[in-house]
Amino acid sequence: MLIGVLLLMLIVELLNSAIEAAVDRHGEEQHELSGRAKDLGSAAVFVVLVLVGVVWGAVAWQRFL
Repeated sequence: MLIGVLLLMLIVELLNSAIEAAVDRHGEEQHELSGRAKDLGSAAVFVVLVLVGVVWGAVAWQRFL
């Protein structure tokens, strides 16, 4: 479970990087949808980081306390 959430984090980070590269490749001009795509990708990474913290914290809690 601990390794699984870390792999999930890596997958989401790779997808976020792919989204950002595709948006940047399309053009340098500012567009609302481009910004929204990047923001949602970053939000997905944040949600997975919170999930990693919760899972690791829960396992540590059960193991050490």
